Amino acid sequence: MVSPAETAHEQIHEAHHAAGEEDHWPRQMAVVVSILAACLAIAGIGAKSSQTAYLTNHIGASDTWNFYQAKNLRANLWSSQVALLDSLPNSSDEKIRERIANGEKQAARLRDDPASGEGMKQLMEKAKHQEHQRDHDFHAYHAYEYTAGALEIAIVLASVSVITRIRHVGVGAAVIGSLASAYGAAVFLHLI
Repeated sequence: MVSPAETAHEQIHEAHHAAGEEDHWPRQMAVVVSILAACLAIAGIGAKSSQTAYLTNHIGASDTWNFYQAKNLRANLWSSQVALLDSLPNSSDEKIRERIANGEKQAARLRDDPASGEGMKQLMEKAKHQEHQRDHDFHAYHAYEYTAGALEIAIVLASVSVITRIRHVGVGAAVIGSLASAYGAAVFLHLI
């Protein structure tokens, strides 16, 4: 004879087994978690790429400004030489006038040299462009980090939903994950 405890245990086991086959929630949440994990991996790649681009543009802007300062120093030296030569009592001498003209030409070339693209004017434009790109990449890096954080929270909530079978938590995880993924996509497409 089977005891009532054994019968109850058997019925509970059968009920759990039957409910597990009919309840598709864990399987659906497993798919959601997989999608969220893939989006998290993509957000991580975007963050690393943006971080690398930020550092590259930061170093490039710094190097360009250093080159600008070197050109500025050389231009000022040429201008100082011109001023000194021009203040000499015999500044009307032809050789001194040639040196003054050469100094003025060199200083002007250092300040604006469209042919080589390495005049101070061109270097300033280049450095400002690099700074703008650097700032954009810095913003993108942080946006991807926020996306990754939201996706991690969504994955945790989806996992809790599977364990507790609370469907509202799973739906919330899917909504958070969808919004985070859309935000990451907007950053990738340069919409934000």
